[in-house]
Amino acid sequence: MGESAGPNDDGAMGASPTRISSPELRFEAWRALTWTTVVGLVVLAVYISQSLLVIFGAMVFATLVDGGARLLGRWLPIGRPWRIALVLLAAVGFLAWLSMFAGAQISEQAAEFPTIVEEQARSIFSWMREQGFQISMDTVQAMASQAASGFGTVTRALTGLLGGLTTLLLIVIIGIYVAAEPRLYERGVAWMLPKGRRDQFYHTASQMGYTMRRLLFGRLVGMVFEGCFTYVALLGYGLVTGEQIPMAALLAILTGLLAFIPNVGAIISGGLMVLVGFSGGAQMGIYTIVVYLAVQNIDGYFVIPMIARKTVDLAPALVLAMQLIMGILFGILGLLLADPLLAMIKVALEERARAKDEEDGSLLDENARQTADHTLTPENDPA
Repeated sequence: MGESAGPNDDGAMGASPTRISSPELRFEAWRALTWTTVVGLVVLAVYISQSLLVIFGAMVFATLVDGGARLLGRWLPIGRPWRIALVLLAAVGFLAWLSMFAGAQISEQAAEFPTIVEEQARSIFSWMREQGFQISMDTVQAMASQAASGFGTVTRALTGLLGGLTTLLLIVIIGIYVAAEPRLYERGVAWMLPKGRRDQFYHTASQMGYTMRRLLFGRLVGMVFEGCFTYVALLGYGLVTGEQIPMAALLAILTGLLAFIPNVGAIISGGLMVLVGFSGGAQMGIYTIVVYLAVQNIDGYFVIPMIARKTVDLAPALVLAMQLIMGILFGILGLLLADPLLAMIKVALEERARAKDEEDGSLLDENARQTADHTLTPENDPA
């Protein structure tokens, strides 16, 4: 009795019924599968874009922690985990100090802030109506409500307090894990790439990390400078004239926080400062305009260029367009991350262009060498 064919006996099983015999059809089938896979990945990326943005936010937070740890490493000869722990403790300590010592004052000012802004807005609209403009507060409020409701489903999901806190918590947790072991995740991504592309990936990742650290360090210095300078300047007005500018601490904190968002943040913080200033009279309002212009000019022409001189250069119009797109798609989170994301895209494209130039140069050198070897043979050598 003969032995029955086993599951590994390919000769007994014969050819697969799904095998395509024609090479042309087989090539077309693989090409169709490739395009289907690419389209599917694009659709998946769009579907999970909010999650991808949260992950990128975690990368930005990890870069902040990593930059602080690297800075401490210049003076403290201790291990990297201890330096990361010190950076996180310093951040928690600052937030605790802010809530304990300045929390009551800021909360009281924050409660009065909307009323003052609304009163000043009504005054501006009344003056505009006197000049012949047909505008009403109800129309402006309706337009604002309509604009706020037009950010889409993803933005509405982030507007809730619970959703915002959950997103922030996820960004912090993921960022801490990445900052603790960045090489682990970098090797994991490189492992999925072809061996010939891994060196280029490591170089690009290194350049992106360097650029991100410089960019964020410049932003943090600008935030601290703008907040402190604004607070001192607003308090100085009260010391000289005896009339305090309302909500100096709150305006300083808002100016510092909004300095993280280029272009848009300065406009918002300046508008709020001027509105509050004119609530105390024309002289106070003009002084707040001077303070705003002084802060923006000193920060823009001296502080940022000095700190972030080697940071990627981004065109202002390109940054504004990116902020507009990201703000409409993802709300405040997209607006915050628009500038770092644009910087990383530019670095990646520049590194890819540089690698392609090197490949083209190597190919030209190889062709020239082969041509020279073919020309200088013993048969045709003039010597």
